[in-house]
Amino acid sequence: MRNVQLALVVVLAVVLAPALGYAQSRTARPAGKPKAPAKPPVSIVLVHGAWTDGSAWDKVVPQLEQKGYSVVVVHLPLTSATDDIAATTRAIDRQAGDVVLVGHSYGGMVITRAGNDPKVKRLVYVDAYALDEGETANALFKVPPPWVKTLLTDSGGYVLLPFETIATMFAQDLTIFEQRMIAAKQGPVPAANFNEPMVDPAWRKKPSWYVRGTQDKFISAEVQAQMAKRAKAITVSLEAGHLSMLSKPREVAAVIIDAASSSETAARK
Repeated sequence: MRNVQLALVVVLAVVLAPALGYAQSRTARPAGKPKAPAKPPVSIVLVHGAWTDGSAWDKVVPQLEQKGYSVVVVHLPLTSATDDIAATTRAIDRQAGDVVLVGHSYGGMVITRAGNDPKVKRLVYVDAYALDEGETANALFKVPPPWVKTLLTDSGGYVLLPFETIATMFAQDLTIFEQRMIAAKQGPVPAANFNEPMVDPAWRKKPSWYVRGTQDKFISAEVQAQMAKRAKAITVSLEAGHLSMLSKPREVAAVIIDAASSSETAARK
């Protein structure tokens, strides 16, 4: 009988020892600080300009995503400046964390207003209008540039570009295939948008970058330089026409990545 009892004690000791040891180790382990929730990744929101659509960013998006950024391309309705700003604001609202807002050409006017959203931490202008308070796009030019005279206006007051203008002034450094695709997909824009006065420009409060095309025939390199200087923007000049995100996508992506990876303090230096 005594042998049987001894055997039971041994079995219980073998079975219970690991559990008891685990309980002791759990009890003895000092409680660590709770982990802070992961910060949402920076999102990059891309805004196209007049006479293009979201596909204008097709060469840039993959390079940004390869670096781990969440990327959203806004498709502007191009029905009014108010509608375009609202569409961009909705895209910003959908992002979980901080936003780097990028605008091309007329899209620069849009991000200058929509960029006041508190989620937007930095702005990137690509061959774009960075207008000041009360300024209009048309007022930038003392003499209207040659492309203005070529605009085709429909019965609703929307303007389009003839193919010849696209090939020689808008996208002169792209292939003929790309020029024809732009002509086929171009988004007409109300002529009134270019007389819309700017209100509360976001670049006055937020760090900005500017990609300046030295061969741009739509917004001259000189006018771009003036806008970039007054915005105190970090400026990168590229030997490119008005659609540098298509002719120099790698270089444009690098500027956007620089903006996305820079702290606000560094950007203001």
